[in-house]
Amino acid sequence: MDTHTLLLFAATVLPLIAVPGPDMLYIASQAVASNARAGLLATAGVCTGYVLHSLLVAFGLAAVIAASPVLFNALRWAGVLYLVWLAAKLLRSALRPGRMEVPTVKVPSPLRRGFLTAALNPKGMMIYFAILPQFMHPGHAIALQAMLLSAIFITLCALVYSGLSVALATTGKAGGWSDGRRRCVEGVSGGLLIAAAARLAST
Repeated sequence: MDTHTLLLFAATVLPLIAVPGPDMLYIASQAVASNARAGLLATAGVCTGYVLHSLLVAFGLAAVIAASPVLFNALRWAGVLYLVWLAAKLLRSALRPGRMEVPTVKVPSPLRRGFLTAALNPKGMMIYFAILPQFMHPGHAIALQAMLLSAIFITLCALVYSGLSVALATTGKAGGWSDGRRRCVEGVSGGLLIAAAARLAST
């Protein structure tokens, strides 16, 4: 896979990672309720859960392409529509006022809970099935391409969530997401996803 494709994939998934969701809120809660170590353990658990997703999707997509290239193209267009839907959802949320509070519930095993949070998160699986095919070439080794893209996604998750854990543990409080910060993040992320969907639909 060429570098341009890999960079475009990273730019597409980064807004999804940066937007507060179940994974980020859980990791933040552990960093605030305990310490940076708990946040990092939760991060490791979430990333491990996404490794499971990546293995399932890598071989699942290979089977889909082997069975029907037409079905693969349908999956690609479903992915474009999914990006548009996510973008619209973020933009609508950005127009509504309100803070996003971070829960501070300490759990005895943040690593295991983090794994379950990611492994059982249907949004995570949808990201894999809907977005990864946009950056894959059916004529090449599908499983290998899926694993490479998954590695980029998991690495970005690890970097963003680890930085969040250390930052929150250092300050000692989450303070929630202010109305302005939340709306800014969601608005920018929604716009980036619209741009990504348009770019992918035109190629």
